Amino acid sequence: MTEFTLSFGPHRLAGYRTGSGTPLLLVHGGPGVPCGYVYHAHSHYAAEGFEVVSWDQLGCGRSDRPDEPSLWTVARFVDEVEEVRRQLGWNRFILLGNSWGGMLGIEYCLRHLDRVRALVIGNSAASMPRLIRGFDRVKTALGSDTVRMMALREAEGTTEHAEYMAARTLLMHRHMCRCERWPQPLLDAMAPEGIGEGPFKAMFGPHFFNCSGSLRDWDRMADLHRITVPTLVTTSEWDYLLPEYARLTHEHLPRSELVVFRDSGHLPFWDAAERYHPAVLAFLNQHTRHSASS
Repeated sequence: MTEFTLSFGPHRLAGYRTGSGTPLLLVHGGPGVPCGYVYHAHSHYAAEGFEVVSWDQLGCGRSDRPDEPSLWTVARFVDEVEEVRRQLGWNRFILLGNSWGGMLGIEYCLRHLDRVRALVIGNSAASMPRLIRGFDRVKTALGSDTVRMMALREAEGTTEHAEYMAARTLLMHRHMCRCERWPQPLLDAMAPEGIGEGPFKAMFGPHFFNCSGSLRDWDRMADLHRITVPTLVTTSEWDYLLPEYARLTHEHLPRSELVVFRDSGHLPFWDAAERYHPAVLAFLNQHTRHSASS
């Protein structure tokens, strides 16, 4: 792995790369959860002939964290992806986005489709209102008393209380990553010093499993037909991004495939790695390795 520096305007971005060959850009989630958890899970694709690159989006990880609320918009993050592509010197590339990264991938394709060879929408949504229904479902499974407690503590600002943290921990281990022990790159990414509070709170909101930020009404279902590149949609049995809505996303995309991972959560590249990576690599090889080089 090589760490290098990118930029967006006056701000520094921390980038990571390995390998050579077909350009593959990994876009992390959040907004504001740094890229280590997705980069380390996919870095071995370098051995399969890919140049694997990711970066900490502005506001998180080792990138600059400006205190400028006006920066935390979908449109500016699309500009950031395009600036990263330009500085890498790539003509066309594969985009693999997890969670918020998949949403950002959708937005990027709607503006710069000619730059994308293939798209992986990794356990992501094309509609935040539908994603919110998933949050509601997984919390309801904990029981009505727990749902009421979580809502009350979020309203009061007492989410550091042990009972709230216990419910949040259960949701994380049941629906985020179902590994018995979370891998270190994921622990590092989810640590308070890694997450960027600026973009996370402004766009998602202050609480996991409750989107109250500017993304709350984001919905691109009606525009998916414009994304005509080969697309892989992944989803998981236990993901809070409900499989039925991933299926709906797949049905709205003209050239898409859908893969569902049983007994897996939001991050199948960790808790279903032995099934996830062969499926993703098969898609990438089928749709990109024999096309014209970038």
